[in-house]
Amino acid sequence: MVVAAGAGMGIDSGLRFGNMGSPEAFQQRPAAVWGVYGHQLNLYRAATPHAGFGLLHAWGQRMQQGCFVFTSNIDGHFQKAGFTPARVYECRGSIHRLQCADNCKGPIWSTTDLRPQVDEAACEWRGELPTCPRCGALARPNILMADDWQWNATRSAQQRMLLDMWLDSVQAPLVLEIGAGRAVPTVRNFTRRMQLRGSRLIRINLHEANIHNPRDIELALGAKQALQALEAHLVSQGSTNHSKEKADGDAPRI
Repeated sequence: MVVAAGAGMGIDSGLRFGNMGSPEAFQQRPAAVWGVYGHQLNLYRAATPHAGFGLLHAWGQRMQQGCFVFTSNIDGHFQKAGFTPARVYECRGSIHRLQCADNCKGPIWSTTDLRPQVDEAACEWRGELPTCPRCGALARPNILMADDWQWNATRSAQQRMLLDMWLDSVQAPLVLEIGAGRAVPTVRNFTRRMQLRGSRLIRINLHEANIHNPRDIELALGAKQALQALEAHLVSQGSTNHSKEKADGDAPRI
């Protein structure tokens, strides 16, 4: 099973991804941009993944080949919900990782020891700004921004390699696409490639669910509501259908 998740996946956890600015903004207005980032990081740390994450995790554990996540989200909530980090590809990076703003080719490092202190009224970072441990330049989140030529893609490339290796080991896994719109089609483009490989698709999207393909399923619902409805359907069908889905990756009949 593949979970392909966009921004709509996090809405039921109370998450809204704010504009993190541009790479140039970290150089031009570092305290202000770091204030936005620090505020966002605090919110993501405090938020709890909604019940739909747990359902996806449980379904993945029942699959013979497990589950892999492709997500454009930077919140780290799949890992927080118990998904194996080695089975998550974050195509835009993570809010929980930092890199050198000058991309000095130093390591990407965790925000575990970072405790953002933000002046909420002014929306500015208070105190010393984080710096690169290798060269001492300003640090920035390891997130792909617009027109971003300084993004260190090393970690994301490693995740993508693991995804490609896993896909080569399975045959046409079921794809659950959740909360991925057309405006930024990264997740939908991946989903389309999976369909061309023979995968069945369940698309969950409150406003843009249309598939126009009788082989696949569209659910015009929010992420949590749709996943809970799928779970209720699976429970009502009993363990026989669960076993069949585990064996052949068919989409559940709704």
